[in-house]
Amino acid sequence: MSNELINEPDAPRLINGLRDTGYDFRTASADIIDNSVAAGAQEINVRIDLMQDGRKFVYFGDDGSGMNADGVFKAMRYGAPERENPESLGKFGLGLKTASSSVCRQFTLISRNSPDEALSKLSWDLDHVEASGLWEMSREPVTVDEEEAFEELCGEGSGTLVVWSKCDRILSKNYDEPGGAKEKAAIGRLSAGLQKHVSEIYHRFLDQADTRERNITISVDGVKVGPWDPFFRERSEQVLAEKQQAMEVQVEDGSTHNASVAAWILPHSDDLDDDEKSQARITNRGQGFYIYREGRLISSGGWLSVFGGLDPHMSLLRIEFDFGHELDEAFHIDVKKSRVLFDPALSEYLEKLLGPARREANLRYRKKAQKAAAKAKVDHTSSNRTVEGTKNTRQATVEGADPDTQSAVISNNRGPKIKIRQKIENNVEPGSLYIEAVDTITSGDLWEPSYRSAGVEGHVGAVLLNKHHDYYQKIYLRAASSGYSVQGMDLLLWAFTAAEQNNTNEELDPIFSDIREEISSNLRKLLRDVTTPTSDDLEDE
Repeated sequence: MSNELINEPDAPRLINGLRDTGYDFRTASADIIDNSVAAGAQEINVRIDLMQDGRKFVYFGDDGSGMNADGVFKAMRYGAPERENPESLGKFGLGLKTASSSVCRQFTLISRNSPDEALSKLSWDLDHVEASGLWEMSREPVTVDEEEAFEELCGEGSGTLVVWSKCDRILSKNYDEPGGAKEKAAIGRLSAGLQKHVSEIYHRFLDQADTRERNITISVDGVKVGPWDPFFRERSEQVLAEKQQAMEVQVEDGSTHNASVAAWILPHSDDLDDDEKSQARITNRGQGFYIYREGRLISSGGWLSVFGGLDPHMSLLRIEFDFGHELDEAFHIDVKKSRVLFDPALSEYLEKLLGPARREANLRYRKKAQKAAAKAKVDHTSSNRTVEGTKNTRQATVEGADPDTQSAVISNNRGPKIKIRQKIENNVEPGSLYIEAVDTITSGDLWEPSYRSAGVEGHVGAVLLNKHHDYYQKIYLRAASSGYSVQGMDLLLWAFTAAEQNNTNEELDPIFSDIREEISSNLRKLLRDVTTPTSDDLEDE
Protein backbone atom coordinates (compact mmCIF):
# COMPACT_ATOMS: atom_id res chain seq x y z
CA MET A 1 0.00 0.00 0.00
CA SER A 2 1.30 3.44 -0.93
CA ASN A 3 2.27 5.82 1.87
CA GLU A 4 1.70 8.91 -0.26
CA LEU A 5 -1.38 9.91 1.76
CA ILE A 6 0.35 9.71 5.13
CA ASN A 7 0.68 13.29 6.31
CA GLU A 8 2.47 13.44 9.65
CA PRO A 9 2.04 16.61 11.71
CA ASP A 10 4.91 19.01 12.18
CA ALA A 11 6.44 17.82 15.44
CA PRO A 12 7.57 21.16 16.98
CA ARG A 13 4.34 22.97 16.09
CA LEU A 14 2.01 20.26 17.35
CA ILE A 15 3.88 19.34 20.52
CA ASN A 16 3.94 23.03 21.50
CA GLY A 17 0.34 23.54 20.42
CA LEU A 18 -0.79 20.72 22.70
CA ARG A 19 0.53 22.69 25.66
CA ASP A 20 -2.53 24.91 25.46
CA THR A 21 -5.34 22.44 26.06
CA GLY A 22 -6.77 24.28 29.06
CA TYR A 23 -4.90 22.77 32.00
CA ASP A 24 -3.73 24.70 35.01
CA PHE A 25 -1.26 23.37 37.58
CA ARG A 26 -3.93 21.73 39.72
CA THR A 27 -5.87 20.04 36.92
CA ALA A 28 -2.61 18.91 35.29
CA SER A 29 -1.45 17.40 38.58
CA ALA A 30 -4.77 15.62 39.01
CA ASP A 31 -4.36 14.02 35.59
CA ILE A 32 -1.03 12.53 36.67
CA ILE A 33 -2.59 11.34 39.93
CA ASP A 34 -5.37 9.70 37.89
CA ASN A 35 -2.75 7.48 36.27
CA SER A 36 -1.47 6.46 39.69
CA VAL A 37 -4.97 5.57 40.85
CA ALA A 38 -5.52 3.59 37.63
CA ALA A 39 -2.28 1.69 38.35
CA GLY A 40 -3.71 0.48 41.67
CA ALA A 41 -1.47 2.64 43.85
CA GLN A 42 -2.05 2.63 47.59
CA GLU A 43 0.22 5.61 48.27
CA ILE A 44 0.78 8.61 46.02
CA ASN A 45 3.31 11.32 46.81
CA VAL A 46 3.75 14.72 45.21
CA ARG A 47 6.75 16.95 45.85
CA ILE A 48 7.47 20.46 44.55
CA ASP A 49 11.11 21.57 44.69
CA LEU A 50 12.40 25.11 44.19
CA MET A 51 16.13 25.38 43.62
CA GLN A 52 18.24 28.31 44.79
CA ASP A 53 18.67 29.45 41.18
CA GLY A 54 14.89 29.42 40.62
CA ARG A 55 14.64 26.11 38.75
CA LYS A 56 11.55 24.14 39.69
CA PHE A 57 10.87 20.41 39.72
CA VAL A 58 7.66 18.53 40.45
CA TYR A 59 7.74 14.82 41.34
CA PHE A 60 4.78 12.41 41.30
CA GLY A 61 5.54 9.01 42.79
CA ASP A 62 3.29 6.01 43.42
CA ASP A 63 3.55 2.38 44.52
CA GLY A 64 1.25 1.08 41.80
CA SER A 65 1.79 -1.80 39.40
CA GLY A 66 4.40 0.07 37.40
CA MET A 67 5.63 -0.66 33.86
CA ASN A 68 8.47 -2.39 32.10
CA ALA A 69 10.47 -0.71 29.33
CA ASP A 70 7.88 -1.50 26.69
CA GLY A 71 5.11 -0.16 28.92
CA VAL A 72 6.99 3.08 29.51
CA PHE A 73 7.47 3.50 25.74
CA LYS A 74 3.75 3.00 25.07
CA ALA A 75 2.70 5.28 27.92
CA MET A 76 4.83 8.10 26.51
CA ARG A 77 3.23 7.82 23.08
CA TYR A 78 0.83 10.65 22.25
CA GLY A 79 -2.40 8.67 21.97
CA ALA A 80 -1.22 5.74 24.10
CA PRO A 81 -2.99 2.38 23.70
CA GLU A 82 -6.33 2.03 25.45
CA ARG A 83 -6.08 0.52 28.92
CA GLU A 84 -7.44 -2.95 29.49
CA ASN A 85 -9.60 -1.74 32.39
CA PRO A 86 -12.37 0.52 30.98
CA GLU A 87 -13.09 1.87 34.46
CA SER A 88 -9.68 3.50 34.55
CA LEU A 89 -9.62 7.19 35.33
CA GLY A 90 -7.34 7.61 32.33
CA LYS A 91 -9.26 7.86 29.07
CA PHE A 92 -7.69 9.22 25.88
CA GLY A 93 -4.02 8.26 26.18
CA LEU A 94 -3.09 11.95 26.19
CA GLY A 95 -3.32 13.00 29.82
CA LEU A 96 0.26 12.30 30.90
CA LYS A 97 1.68 14.18 27.92
CA THR A 98 -0.68 17.15 27.54
CA ALA A 99 -0.97 17.69 31.29
CA SER A 100 2.79 17.61 31.78
CA SER A 101 3.68 19.82 28.83
CA SER A 102 1.12 22.40 29.92
CA VAL A 103 3.36 23.10 32.91
CA CYS A 104 6.90 22.22 31.79
CA ARG A 105 9.09 21.80 28.72
CA GLN A 106 10.56 18.47 29.81
CA PHE A 107 8.86 15.56 31.53
CA THR A 108 10.29 12.20 32.43
CA LEU A 109 8.66 8.84 33.13
CA ILE A 110 10.56 6.33 35.31
CA SER A 111 8.97 3.01 36.24
CA ARG A 112 9.36 -0.68 37.03
CA ASN A 113 6.80 -3.42 37.57
CA SER A 114 8.78 -5.51 40.08
CA PRO A 115 11.44 -4.79 42.70
CA ASP A 116 13.91 -7.02 40.87
CA GLU A 117 13.60 -5.10 37.61
CA ALA A 118 15.78 -2.18 36.61
CA LEU A 119 14.20 1.24 36.33
CA SER A 120 13.07 2.21 32.81
CA LYS A 121 13.21 5.86 31.81
CA LEU A 122 12.10 8.00 28.87
CA SER A 123 11.65 11.77 28.50
CA TRP A 124 9.99 14.24 26.22
CA ASP A 125 12.08 17.39 25.86
CA LEU A 126 10.28 20.05 23.84
CA ASP A 127 13.56 21.85 23.17
CA HIS A 128 14.99 18.67 21.61
CA VAL A 129 11.87 18.19 19.47
CA GLU A 130 12.15 21.78 18.24
CA ALA A 131 15.84 21.37 17.42
CA SER A 132 15.46 18.01 15.65
CA GLY A 133 12.04 18.54 14.09
CA LEU A 134 11.23 14.92 14.99
CA TRP A 135 8.85 13.09 17.29
CA GLU A 136 11.87 11.80 19.14
CA MET A 137 12.02 11.10 22.86
CA SER A 138 15.16 11.26 24.98
CA ARG A 139 16.67 8.20 26.67
CA GLU A 140 19.17 9.07 29.37
CA PRO A 141 20.46 6.93 32.26
CA VAL A 142 18.60 7.16 35.53
CA THR A 143 20.49 9.61 37.75
CA VAL A 144 21.35 9.11 41.39
CA ASP A 145 18.91 11.89 42.32
CA GLU A 146 16.15 10.16 40.36
CA GLU A 147 16.88 6.82 42.06
CA GLU A 148 16.66 8.51 45.45
CA ALA A 149 13.44 10.26 44.49
CA PHE A 150 11.97 6.96 43.28
CA GLU A 151 12.84 5.22 46.53
CA GLU A 152 11.48 8.10 48.61
CA LEU A 153 8.22 8.63 46.71
CA CYS A 154 7.50 5.17 45.25
CA GLY A 155 9.08 2.76 47.70
CA GLU A 156 11.29 -0.24 47.07
CA GLY A 157 8.84 -2.29 45.00
CA SER A 158 6.98 -1.58 41.80
CA GLY A 159 5.88 1.93 41.01
CA THR A 160 6.09 4.95 38.75
CA LEU A 161 7.79 8.34 39.05
CA VAL A 162 6.88 11.31 36.84
CA VAL A 163 9.25 14.27 36.92
CA TRP A 164 8.43 17.73 35.58
CA SER A 165 11.48 19.87 34.82
CA LYS A 166 12.08 23.06 32.83
CA CYS A 167 8.89 24.28 34.52
CA ASP A 168 8.20 27.51 32.68
CA ARG A 169 4.47 27.66 33.44
CA ILE A 170 4.23 26.54 37.01
CA LEU A 171 3.81 30.08 38.34
CA SER A 172 1.87 32.93 36.76
CA LYS A 173 4.74 35.43 37.01
CA ASN A 174 8.50 35.67 37.02
CA TYR A 175 10.26 36.92 40.13
CA ASP A 176 13.09 39.44 40.23
CA GLU A 177 14.93 37.20 42.70
CA PRO A 178 14.66 33.60 41.42
CA GLY A 179 14.49 31.19 44.33
CA GLY A 180 14.04 34.09 46.75
CA ALA A 181 11.56 34.59 49.58
CA LYS A 182 8.70 35.78 47.36
CA GLU A 183 9.05 32.87 44.96
CA LYS A 184 9.24 30.43 47.88
CA ALA A 185 6.02 31.90 49.24
CA ALA A 186 4.40 31.49 45.82
CA ILE A 187 5.44 27.82 45.70
CA GLY A 188 4.02 27.40 49.20
CA ARG A 189 0.68 28.77 48.03
CA LEU A 190 0.83 26.48 45.00
CA SER A 191 1.35 23.49 47.26
CA ALA A 192 -1.50 24.49 49.58
CA GLY A 193 -3.81 24.99 46.58
CA LEU A 194 -2.97 21.54 45.25
CA GLN A 195 -3.68 19.98 48.65
CA LYS A 196 -7.10 21.62 48.69
CA HIS A 197 -7.82 20.53 45.12
CA VAL A 198 -6.79 16.92 45.78
CA SER A 199 -8.87 16.76 48.97
CA GLU A 200 -11.95 17.62 46.92
CA ILE A 201 -11.34 15.68 43.69
CA TYR A 202 -10.44 12.38 45.39
CA HIS A 203 -12.40 12.73 48.63
CA ARG A 204 -14.16 9.38 48.20
CA PHE A 205 -10.78 7.63 47.85
CA LEU A 206 -9.24 9.55 50.77
CA ASP A 207 -12.13 9.02 53.20
CA GLN A 208 -11.51 5.84 55.14
CA ALA A 209 -15.20 5.66 56.06
CA ASP A 210 -16.39 5.92 52.44
CA THR A 211 -16.80 2.39 51.08
CA ARG A 212 -17.79 3.40 47.54
CA GLU A 213 -14.15 3.55 46.42
CA ARG A 214 -11.00 1.83 47.56
CA ASN A 215 -8.93 3.82 50.02
CA ILE A 216 -5.66 5.47 49.03
CA THR A 217 -3.25 7.94 50.60
CA ILE A 218 -2.11 11.11 48.83
CA SER A 219 0.58 13.38 50.27
CA VAL A 220 1.72 16.76 48.93
CA ASP A 221 5.09 18.01 50.14
CA GLY A 222 4.94 15.57 53.04
CA VAL A 223 1.43 16.61 54.13
CA LYS A 224 -1.09 13.80 54.11
CA VAL A 225 -4.21 15.16 52.40
CA GLY A 226 -7.53 14.63 54.15
CA PRO A 227 -10.88 14.37 52.35
CA TRP A 228 -13.26 17.29 51.85
CA ASP A 229 -16.85 16.22 51.31
CA PRO A 230 -18.76 18.94 49.41
CA PHE A 231 -22.04 17.75 50.87
CA PHE A 232 -21.17 18.11 54.57
CA ARG A 233 -23.26 15.00 55.26
CA GLU A 234 -23.11 15.22 59.05
CA ARG A 235 -25.25 18.36 59.02
CA SER A 236 -26.93 18.43 55.59
CA GLU A 237 -30.23 16.94 54.47
CA GLN A 238 -30.67 14.78 51.36
CA VAL A 239 -34.11 15.74 50.00
CA LEU A 240 -34.66 13.38 47.06
CA ALA A 241 -36.65 10.21 47.71
CA GLU A 242 -34.74 6.97 47.21
CA LYS A 243 -36.75 6.02 44.11
CA GLN A 244 -35.88 9.39 42.54
CA GLN A 245 -32.14 8.94 42.99
CA ALA A 246 -31.67 6.13 40.45
CA MET A 247 -31.92 6.92 36.77
CA GLU A 248 -31.23 5.22 33.45
CA VAL A 249 -29.48 6.97 30.56
CA GLN A 250 -29.68 5.62 27.02
CA VAL A 251 -26.64 5.87 24.74
CA GLU A 252 -26.46 5.96 20.94
CA ASP A 253 -26.27 2.17 20.50
CA GLY A 254 -29.60 1.84 22.32
CA SER A 255 -28.19 0.38 25.52
CA THR A 256 -29.02 1.93 28.87
CA HIS A 257 -26.72 2.48 31.83
CA ASN A 258 -27.28 3.60 35.38
CA ALA A 259 -26.55 7.00 36.87
CA SER A 260 -27.57 8.39 40.23
CA VAL A 261 -28.46 11.79 41.63
CA ALA A 262 -28.87 13.17 45.15
CA ALA A 263 -29.85 16.67 46.30
CA TRP A 264 -28.24 18.02 49.47
CA ILE A 265 -29.41 21.15 51.29
CA LEU A 266 -26.68 22.43 53.57
CA PRO A 267 -27.38 24.24 56.84
CA HIS A 268 -27.32 28.01 56.76
CA SER A 269 -23.95 29.50 57.71
CA ASP A 270 -25.60 31.32 60.63
CA ASP A 271 -26.23 27.89 62.20
CA LEU A 272 -22.57 26.80 61.94
CA ASP A 273 -19.59 27.45 64.17
CA ASP A 274 -16.28 28.56 62.68
CA ASP A 275 -14.95 25.01 62.28
CA GLU A 276 -18.16 23.86 60.59
CA LYS A 277 -18.10 26.87 58.27
CA SER A 278 -14.61 25.92 57.09
CA GLN A 279 -15.87 22.39 56.40
CA ALA A 280 -19.05 23.43 54.58
CA ARG A 281 -17.43 26.21 52.48
CA ILE A 282 -20.81 27.72 51.63
CA THR A 283 -20.36 30.20 48.80
CA ASN A 284 -22.39 31.34 45.83
CA ARG A 285 -19.99 29.53 43.46
CA GLY A 286 -20.29 26.30 45.45
CA GLN A 287 -23.93 25.68 44.51
CA GLY A 288 -25.03 23.30 41.78
CA PHE A 289 -23.82 20.03 40.31
CA TYR A 290 -20.91 17.94 41.56
CA ILE A 291 -20.30 15.38 38.82
CA TYR A 292 -18.48 12.10 39.55
CA ARG A 293 -17.04 9.69 36.98
CA GLU A 294 -15.97 6.38 38.49
CA GLY A 295 -15.91 8.02 41.92
CA ARG A 296 -13.60 10.86 40.87
CA LEU A 297 -15.02 14.41 40.97
CA ILE A 298 -14.71 15.90 37.50
CA SER A 299 -16.89 19.02 37.77
CA SER A 300 -17.87 21.06 40.81
CA GLY A 301 -20.45 23.82 41.08
CA GLY A 302 -22.66 25.52 38.54
CA TRP A 303 -25.94 24.44 36.98
CA LEU A 304 -24.64 23.40 33.55
CA SER A 305 -27.50 23.46 31.03
CA VAL A 306 -30.18 22.47 33.54
CA PHE A 307 -30.91 25.83 35.14
CA GLY A 308 -29.70 29.37 34.52
CA GLY A 309 -26.71 31.00 36.13
CA LEU A 310 -25.78 31.11 39.78
CA ASP A 311 -28.57 32.25 42.08
CA PRO A 312 -27.51 33.72 45.44
CA HIS A 313 -30.52 32.11 47.08
CA MET A 314 -29.40 28.64 45.90
CA SER A 315 -26.06 28.67 47.77
CA LEU A 316 -27.27 25.93 50.17
CA LEU A 317 -28.10 23.43 47.40
CA ARG A 318 -25.55 20.95 45.99
CA ILE A 319 -26.38 18.11 43.62
CA GLU A 320 -24.38 14.86 43.67
CA PHE A 321 -24.41 13.19 40.24
CA ASP A 322 -22.68 9.85 39.57
CA PHE A 323 -22.01 7.90 36.39
CA GLY A 324 -19.60 5.25 35.11
CA HIS A 325 -17.30 5.02 32.10
CA GLU A 326 -20.11 3.56 29.97
CA LEU A 327 -21.65 7.04 29.75
CA ASP A 328 -18.48 8.91 28.72
CA GLU A 329 -19.74 9.47 25.20
CA ALA A 330 -23.22 10.40 26.35
CA PHE A 331 -21.83 13.16 28.56
CA HIS A 332 -19.06 14.30 26.16
CA ILE A 333 -16.19 13.97 28.64
CA ASP A 334 -13.16 16.03 27.55
CA VAL A 335 -9.45 15.19 27.70
CA LYS A 336 -9.00 16.87 31.08
CA LYS A 337 -12.03 15.03 32.49
CA SER A 338 -13.23 18.39 33.81
CA ARG A 339 -16.23 19.04 31.56
CA VAL A 340 -19.57 17.30 31.17
CA LEU A 341 -22.47 18.15 28.88
CA PHE A 342 -26.04 16.97 29.47
CA ASP A 343 -28.30 15.94 26.63
CA PRO A 344 -31.30 18.34 26.32
CA ALA A 345 -33.73 15.57 27.27
CA LEU A 346 -31.70 14.79 30.40
CA SER A 347 -31.50 18.50 31.26
CA GLU A 348 -35.27 18.75 31.01
CA TYR A 349 -35.70 15.67 33.22
CA LEU A 350 -33.30 16.99 35.86
CA GLU A 351 -34.98 20.39 35.85
CA LYS A 352 -38.31 18.78 36.75
CA LEU A 353 -36.74 16.37 39.23
CA LEU A 354 -34.78 19.04 41.09
CA GLY A 355 -37.41 21.80 40.98
CA PRO A 356 -38.84 21.01 44.46
CA ALA A 357 -35.35 20.80 45.97
CA ARG A 358 -34.49 24.23 44.55
CA ARG A 359 -37.67 25.75 45.93
CA GLU A 360 -37.00 24.28 49.36
CA ALA A 361 -33.38 25.47 49.38
CA ASN A 362 -34.52 28.93 48.30
CA LEU A 363 -37.13 29.06 51.07
CA ARG A 364 -34.70 27.96 53.77
CA TYR A 365 -32.05 30.45 52.67
CA ARG A 366 -34.46 33.37 52.54
CA LYS A 367 -36.10 32.64 55.89
CA LYS A 368 -32.82 32.32 57.72
CA ALA A 369 -31.27 35.34 56.05
CA GLN A 370 -34.35 37.45 56.72
CA LYS A 371 -34.35 36.53 60.41
CA ALA A 372 -30.68 37.44 60.71
CA ALA A 373 -31.23 40.69 58.85
CA ALA A 374 -34.22 41.62 60.99
CA LYS A 375 -32.05 41.34 64.11
CA ALA A 376 -29.31 43.53 62.66
CA LYS A 377 -29.20 47.18 63.66
CA VAL A 378 -28.67 50.28 61.60
CA ASP A 379 -27.87 53.56 63.34
CA HIS A 380 -30.34 56.29 62.33
CA THR A 381 -29.24 58.71 65.07
CA SER A 382 -27.46 61.23 62.87
CA SER A 383 -30.45 61.33 60.50
CA ASN A 384 -32.77 62.16 63.40
CA ARG A 385 -30.40 64.88 64.57
CA THR A 386 -30.32 66.41 61.08
CA VAL A 387 -34.12 66.56 60.86
CA GLU A 388 -34.38 67.91 64.42
CA GLY A 389 -31.82 70.62 63.70
CA THR A 390 -33.28 71.77 60.39
CA LYS A 391 -36.16 74.13 61.23
CA ASN A 392 -37.03 75.49 57.78
CA THR A 393 -38.26 72.29 56.12
CA ARG A 394 -41.73 72.40 54.62
CA GLN A 395 -44.09 70.09 56.47
CA ALA A 396 -47.61 69.90 57.84
CA THR A 397 -48.56 71.48 61.16
CA VAL A 398 -50.15 69.09 63.63
CA GLU A 399 -53.16 70.61 65.39
CA GLY A 400 -53.93 67.46 67.35
CA ALA A 401 -53.31 63.72 67.39
CA ASP A 402 -55.33 60.90 68.96
CA PRO A 403 -53.55 57.55 69.50
CA ASP A 404 -56.87 55.85 70.38
CA THR A 405 -58.44 56.54 66.98
CA GLN A 406 -55.08 56.64 65.13
CA SER A 407 -56.04 59.95 63.50
CA ALA A 408 -54.63 63.45 63.36
CA VAL A 409 -55.85 66.95 62.58
CA ILE A 410 -53.34 68.84 60.46
CA SER A 411 -52.96 72.03 58.47
CA ASN A 412 -51.06 71.74 55.20
CA ASN A 413 -51.02 72.91 51.58
CA ARG A 414 -54.54 71.49 51.12
CA GLY A 415 -56.05 73.65 53.85
CA PRO A 416 -56.54 74.01 57.61
CA LYS A 417 -57.77 71.42 60.06
CA ILE A 418 -57.71 68.41 57.76
CA LYS A 419 -58.53 65.16 59.55
CA ILE A 420 -56.69 62.07 58.29
CA ARG A 421 -56.09 58.54 59.53
CA GLN A 422 -52.42 58.17 60.41
CA LYS A 423 -50.27 56.09 62.74
CA ILE A 424 -50.01 58.00 66.04
CA GLU A 425 -47.37 57.18 68.65
CA ASN A 426 -46.71 58.72 72.06
CA ASN A 427 -43.70 58.48 74.39
CA VAL A 428 -41.23 57.74 71.61
CA GLU A 429 -37.51 57.64 72.37
CA PRO A 430 -36.32 61.18 71.45
CA GLY A 431 -33.28 59.91 69.53
CA SER A 432 -35.52 58.07 67.04
CA LEU A 433 -38.45 60.48 66.92
CA TYR A 434 -38.32 61.31 63.19
CA ILE A 435 -36.86 58.17 61.61
CA GLU A 436 -36.98 54.63 62.98
CA ALA A 437 -36.80 51.10 61.58
CA VAL A 438 -39.55 48.87 62.96
CA ASP A 439 -40.74 45.29 62.53
CA THR A 440 -44.45 46.08 62.94
CA ILE A 441 -45.28 47.13 59.36
CA THR A 442 -47.48 44.41 57.88
CA SER A 443 -48.52 46.10 54.62
CA GLY A 444 -45.33 45.09 52.82
CA ASP A 445 -44.44 48.73 52.12
CA LEU A 446 -40.89 49.94 52.61
CA TRP A 447 -42.03 52.92 54.66
CA GLU A 448 -45.09 54.40 56.39
CA PRO A 449 -45.81 57.96 57.52
CA SER A 450 -46.47 58.60 61.19
CA TYR A 451 -46.98 61.36 63.73
CA ARG A 452 -44.93 60.87 66.87
CA SER A 453 -44.22 62.60 70.15
CA ALA A 454 -41.61 62.15 72.84
CA GLY A 455 -44.48 62.72 75.29
CA VAL A 456 -48.24 62.90 74.74
CA GLU A 457 -48.45 66.12 72.72
CA GLY A 458 -46.40 68.15 70.26
CA HIS A 459 -46.48 65.44 67.57
CA VAL A 460 -44.22 65.79 64.54
CA GLY A 461 -44.15 64.13 61.14
CA ALA A 462 -42.04 60.95 61.04
CA VAL A 463 -41.20 58.04 58.77
CA LEU A 464 -41.16 54.39 59.85
CA LEU A 465 -38.95 51.98 57.87
CA ASN A 466 -39.94 48.35 57.38
CA LYS A 467 -37.17 46.06 58.65
CA HIS A 468 -38.63 43.16 56.68
CA HIS A 469 -38.64 44.83 53.27
CA ASP A 470 -35.95 43.63 50.83
CA TYR A 471 -34.65 47.16 50.36
CA TYR A 472 -33.95 47.53 54.06
CA GLN A 473 -32.42 44.07 54.39
CA LYS A 474 -30.37 44.05 51.21
CA ILE A 475 -29.40 47.71 50.82
CA TYR A 476 -29.69 49.42 54.19
CA LEU A 477 -27.91 46.67 56.10
CA ARG A 478 -25.03 46.54 53.64
CA ALA A 479 -24.68 50.31 53.93
CA ALA A 480 -24.78 50.24 57.73
CA SER A 481 -21.05 50.90 58.08
CA SER A 482 -21.33 54.03 55.93
CA GLY A 483 -23.08 56.76 57.89
CA TYR A 484 -23.47 59.01 54.87
CA SER A 485 -25.18 56.28 52.83
CA VAL A 486 -27.67 55.49 55.60
CA GLN A 487 -28.29 59.16 56.28
CA GLY A 488 -28.83 59.84 52.58
CA MET A 489 -31.49 57.10 52.31
CA ASP A 490 -33.10 58.15 55.60
CA LEU A 491 -33.43 61.80 54.64
CA LEU A 492 -34.81 60.93 51.19
CA LEU A 493 -37.59 58.78 52.66
CA TRP A 494 -38.30 61.35 55.39
CA ALA A 495 -38.57 64.04 52.69
CA PHE A 496 -41.03 61.87 50.72
CA THR A 497 -43.07 61.41 53.87
CA ALA A 498 -43.02 65.10 54.75
CA ALA A 499 -44.15 65.98 51.20
CA GLU A 500 -46.99 63.47 51.44
CA GLN A 501 -48.14 64.78 54.81
CA ASN A 502 -47.97 68.35 53.58
CA ASN A 503 -50.08 67.67 50.48
CA THR A 504 -52.61 65.07 51.57
CA ASN A 505 -56.24 65.13 52.61
CA GLU A 506 -58.95 62.51 53.05
CA GLU A 507 -59.42 62.24 49.27
CA LEU A 508 -55.73 62.08 48.35
CA ASP A 509 -54.61 59.82 51.19
CA PRO A 510 -55.48 56.55 49.29
CA ILE A 511 -53.53 57.78 46.25
CA PHE A 512 -50.39 58.37 48.30
CA SER A 513 -50.89 54.94 49.86
CA ASP A 514 -51.07 53.35 46.37
CA ILE A 515 -47.88 55.17 45.35
CA ARG A 516 -46.01 53.80 48.40
CA GLU A 517 -47.26 50.32 47.62
CA GLU A 518 -46.18 50.51 43.96
CA ILE A 519 -42.72 51.87 44.79
CA SER A 520 -42.23 49.20 47.46
CA SER A 521 -43.33 46.44 45.07
CA ASN A 522 -41.01 47.63 42.29
CA LEU A 523 -38.06 47.80 44.67
CA ARG A 524 -38.74 44.24 45.79
CA LYS A 525 -38.76 43.04 42.16
CA LEU A 526 -35.59 44.95 41.32
CA LEU A 527 -33.80 43.34 44.26
CA ARG A 528 -35.06 39.81 43.68
CA ASP A 529 -31.67 38.52 42.52
CA VAL A 530 -29.70 40.37 45.20
CA THR A 531 -28.85 38.07 48.08
CA THR A 532 -29.93 38.88 51.61
CA PRO A 533 -26.73 39.35 53.64
CA THR A 534 -25.88 36.72 56.23
CA SER A 535 -24.49 37.48 59.67
CA ASP A 536 -20.99 36.87 58.25
CA ASP A 537 -21.67 39.29 55.40
CA LEU A 538 -22.79 41.96 57.83
CA GLU A 539 -19.71 41.45 59.99
CA ASP A 540 -17.52 41.80 56.89
CA GLU A 541 -19.36 44.96 55.86
